[in-house]
Amino acid sequence: MPFATSDTVRPVFEAAVARNAGEPEFHQALHEVLESLAPVLAEHPEYVEAGILERLVEPERQIFFRVPWVDDSGAVRVNRGYRIQFNSALGPYKGGLRFHSSVNASIIKFLGFEQIFKNALTGQGIGGGKGGSDFDPHGKSEGEVMRFCQSFMTELHRHIGEYTDVPAGDIGVGGREIGYLFGQYRRLTNRHESGVLTGKGLGWGGAQVRTEATGYGAVFFTQEMLATRGEEIEGKTAIVSGSGNVAIYAIQKISQLGGKAITASDSSGYVVDEAGIDLDLLKQIKEVERLRISVYAERRPTARFVSGGSVWDVPGQIALPCATQNELSAEAAATLIKNGVQAVAEGANMPCVPEAVEAFQAAGVLFGPGKAANAGGVATSALEMSQNAARQHWSFADSELRLHSIMSGVHKAAHEAAERYGQPGNYVLGANAAGFVRVADAMLAQGVI
Repeated sequence: MPFATSDTVRPVFEAAVARNAGEPEFHQALHEVLESLAPVLAEHPEYVEAGILERLVEPERQIFFRVPWVDDSGAVRVNRGYRIQFNSALGPYKGGLRFHSSVNASIIKFLGFEQIFKNALTGQGIGGGKGGSDFDPHGKSEGEVMRFCQSFMTELHRHIGEYTDVPAGDIGVGGREIGYLFGQYRRLTNRHESGVLTGKGLGWGGAQVRTEATGYGAVFFTQEMLATRGEEIEGKTAIVSGSGNVAIYAIQKISQLGGKAITASDSSGYVVDEAGIDLDLLKQIKEVERLRISVYAERRPTARFVSGGSVWDVPGQIALPCATQNELSAEAAATLIKNGVQAVAEGANMPCVPEAVEAFQAAGVLFGPGKAANAGGVATSALEMSQNAARQHWSFADSELRLHSIMSGVHKAAHEAAERYGQPGNYVLGANAAGFVRVADAMLAQGVI
């Protein structure tokens, strides 16, 4: 992965790769951010002199731990837990917990590094961190999920707190898991510290719109990008990947704004519904019954299921990758461009490979990187923290209005930074630059720590 623009960042990148060998996702995230910072560093030599980059790429704290638990048959099982506390210059570490068999140190580091800039863009005083485990809750009983969560929190509780580190959910960690994690935290600490976890149930400290926030936010960001070209979502067809929270609520908001989302997917394949995805049916299948996406086509006469293949073969003006990292290849990008895509916004974290991003930018397609486009989730988590601290509970309408305002601010910051540093419309550079400057200035002010 050569650096085309700057010798300043190359030694930082090479040293980080050598120190974190065999972690390709982390290397990819480092490269994407560092390469775009050359114009910022040229304008701010003080960042280079203070070793900001060298400090930024090294997590402040890395916690790996054993998670033993007992399954329903009485057998002892062991998983590995992670919490990477990357940077707290702007506030307590903030970032989700991911429970999935693919979780490893590389994935958690890449997510934590991205979280630094995403959180900075929200302007809400939160640092960057991420965590999780290679435990997969799919196929596990309620009792097994509870026992795993309790064991996981037995170790994690030593390292978190509302002024230290505030985890949330991510892939495999929904309201059920957050409930078990919070219950064990309360049991161990003898404190009802609502602000220690976000994504809680509405009846015990949770916030309205938190479930919808990432999907809604990605659509709000898309709306802002389209507006810069005098376009809007109404009347456009959207291609959405995934069928979890992010995808479901992106589909919902697209519909509310007059567009039509016609796809959803999971690891088994994807469905195409030219009549528009039936959101109630999708929720029933994925959130209630926890079945494969193929069941949607079995129950919906207007839909067809495609096993394997690429959801990006389906034509549409808007593409929202909302599943997982590196799901959208260069070939998929070429197909989307050929089919007339106008805007792509990353609902997931780093779902587009670097070559796909380059293809979109070269073709003049509006491209919203994850650290900007999917910042709505963590933004609403911070709103939940605010409500917990003030012992308040805001309405759905008020919370959505605040989320929309934050996403407009994220777009404005990224858009203006791209123009300032000579690449108008390049939201990758803009988001990285705007987030980096906010963190770098705080690190300078606080000394070498």
